Amino acid sequence: MNIATWGNQYVNQVIALWNEEAVKESYKELSAQSFEAIFLSNPYFDKENTFVLLERDQVIGFACGCTGDDLPLGDLAGYITCIVLSSDWRTDENYRMLLDVLEHRFQQKGKKQADILFFNPIKLPWYIPDTPNHEHNNAPGLPVDSPVYAFLLSQGYKERVQESGMYLNLAGFAIPDDNRAKEEKAVADGYKVELFDPGKHYGVDDMLSGLNNLLWQKEIAECTADGVPVVIAAHQGKAVGFAGPVIRQENGRGYFTGIGVHPDHEGHGLGSILFFKLCEAFEAIGTEYMSLYTGVSNPAIRIYEKAGFKTIKYFSVMRREFSS
Repeated sequence: MNIATWGNQYVNQVIALWNEEAVKESYKELSAQSFEAIFLSNPYFDKENTFVLLERDQVIGFACGCTGDDLPLGDLAGYITCIVLSSDWRTDENYRMLLDVLEHRFQQKGKKQADILFFNPIKLPWYIPDTPNHEHNNAPGLPVDSPVYAFLLSQGYKERVQESGMYLNLAGFAIPDDNRAKEEKAVADGYKVELFDPGKHYGVDDMLSGLNNLLWQKEIAECTADGVPVVIAAHQGKAVGFAGPVIRQENGRGYFTGIGVHPDHEGHGLGSILFFKLCEAFEAIGTEYMSLYTGVSNPAIRIYEKAGFKTIKYFSVMRREFSS
């Protein structure tokens, strides 16, 4: 048994391994085209940080990690994308072999820790259980029902938070009456929630800076600059919160980054108003369903539940700091 760094001669065997094992944890199956799109064509794919475990030239394990100084936490962290083993070879020793080479590569690149989290640029889509193959575009961490989850805990990885994967079928969605009343009160207080219009709204960058979320700062700023619809809460024209962007994906899912309200403007019910307006905007463009993830202790989960979202899967955000 030996470990080899990535070579394209392993593509077909890795796809077969993935479709045999990873799909058991709800990950979407891979084809040659999707493997190319997700892994090989990704600008952060590193063949020196991608490994196969071989038994007599047969792939029985696959592990992938990535790094990038321009990524969130990228100056400190290497990201673990996946570790997959054939069920016939699923032992702690084999997991450890794959984990060791990932961590060694991170340390070669000067990283101080290994992270499993939603900032990973190699996105792994997964199917939402008990739906007609509705899918979410990326995994926000490691599924807690994954066999590698328990292994990583045993290797000193700490669970930083659990994320709830949530789902809503948009058929028949309607904004509740009490939320309409909340919106009327916000209007009386000088707030308006509507799609962003550069001719009416300003201060998006200031609002995003106050939310202190690197992903939002990048994506929402780009969307408002490029004309992609975003729901905005504005106080006398100045942006103080957002929800979006409002993008219907080809698979019928409503893609969005999140919702946020500047701390100076909390307490007016803007979070729930923004989110319900977002759901309404998605329904208006023929979106079939929405899915999202949020921390299990995030107060926003109550907003999602009120809209009809249900938690359908849990993911773990994990980290191990390397000893110096």
